[in-house]
Amino acid sequence: MVLLANGSINRYMGRAFKIRGRSAFMTRESKLQTIFEIISVGYELLDGRVVNTNASWLAGQISSLGGKVSRITAVGDDVGEISSAIMEAMKRGADWIITSGGLGPTYDDMTLQGVAKATRRKLVLNKKALEMIRRRYEELAREGVVESPELTPPRMKMAMLPRGAKPLENEVGTAPGVLLRSRRSWIICLPGVPSELQDIFLKRVRPLLEGRIKKVVTADRWIHLRGVPESDLAPRIDKLRSKAPEVYIKSHPEKREGTSFIRVYLKAVGRDRAACERLLDKVEGELIRAVRELGGEASRSEGGEG
Repeated sequence: MVLLANGSINRYMGRAFKIRGRSAFMTRESKLQTIFEIISVGYELLDGRVVNTNASWLAGQISSLGGKVSRITAVGDDVGEISSAIMEAMKRGADWIITSGGLGPTYDDMTLQGVAKATRRKLVLNKKALEMIRRRYEELAREGVVESPELTPPRMKMAMLPRGAKPLENEVGTAPGVLLRSRRSWIICLPGVPSELQDIFLKRVRPLLEGRIKKVVTADRWIHLRGVPESDLAPRIDKLRSKAPEVYIKSHPEKREGTSFIRVYLKAVGRDRAACERLLDKVEGELIRAVRELGGEASRSEGGEG
């Protein structure tokens, strides 16, 4: 059981699930996998000053759990933009929306204001979050990192959460993460500092997701093609996609030793690994036949690497 200070996430989530049901219409993919959207907040991501490594790391964690990241969005430090991005994600039916950045004490940390606006909730002082922040600043003061543990207005700002939200303890920094439910979506807000984001995710969020993400298996492989231009191969791949829409097919063209070289990635997601492998065998066989008909060569990559 993962605990939020003096309370249980699981009890909180259980109550929310009883209150709100799931919509009747869902795409095939959302029926099979739990759908995530990641919203990264910060102008530094939009002007090129900072590479969005948080989104990449989160996507890897979610994929390793069997979830599907359907979209990654970056917005500036603007309440309207943040709110709009969250509302759009909810309208698309995301099961989980994870934001990163904008939880700190400064005037331009606006993520929770955007969440409050998107979910039509007021920001209120959360006593549990305030206690987490108080304890953290007392620790930092003892360590000599800050001069005083006083809960100044900027520090108290980090405890202003949307009504009904639960704080997620931050053992590395000072701003708690946040968990709340709105409509059929769960929203998780994490700090933008990578070490803080990763610590909260691994200790508080991942254990929570492990028990709630739909269980699926993934089978994938790489096929190496030589001597076939991508433009000639494209119509054949389109036919394969039409015949096997369950398989994700992505080509990566390169130039090697003066000849056309294409790495093709195949992936199938399902409930049964053997069934996924059989499906990939079929698609791989048809791809190799198509390449040979075009005068090229094809082979599977050894070791599963591209």
